[in-house]
Amino acid sequence: MRHQKHHASLGVTREHRESMLSNLAAALITHGRIQTTLTKARVLRPFIEKLITKAKHAAGKSEKKDAVHLRRLVLRDIRDEDAVTLLFNEKYKEFVNRAGGYTRIYKLGPQRLGDAAEMALIEFVKAEDTGYKKSKGKRSSAKGRRKSKAAAPAEAAPATEAPPAAALPAAEKPAVAEGEAKS
Repeated sequence: MRHQKHHASLGVTREHRESMLSNLAAALITHGRIQTTLTKARVLRPFIEKLITKAKHAAGKSEKKDAVHLRRLVLRDIRDEDAVTLLFNEKYKEFVNRAGGYTRIYKLGPQRLGDAAEMALIEFVKAEDTGYKKSKGKRSSAKGRRKSKAAAPAEAAPATEAPPAAALPAAEKPAVAEGEAKS
């Protein structure tokens, strides 16, 4: 039976996977951006985002015991006290206005020479970063796009244009360098 098979095993034991994710998360919190394999980055993303959410909830708790409980839950997953302290004291403030999507993964391509593993860069998304806009609905027809492009330059003509050089008086004409041919 395939019960409880909803995670990437990464080819290691459960204990090794937990400590690897703990170390990757601590490095990401400390440095803000790390380079790893694409598979590990994809496994790390939901892991670290759940921890950031716990840090955000701890900041909003009115009673100290509730915040301490959430901090201990995170310490169970990340066994680096310095990284957890940094997350709960400073890093969570970057994500207060975000409802999720705290990390971004960039594919770097097959760069590792030993096994040609596909490498990736995982980083925290900045607070003011809105990302790209998704298009709404279907794209317009090709004719509609051509008409809008053709109409745009006619409407956007500049109000004042510089007069041609021949219309300028002799005193205002630009000087010609000695190396250039005079026409």
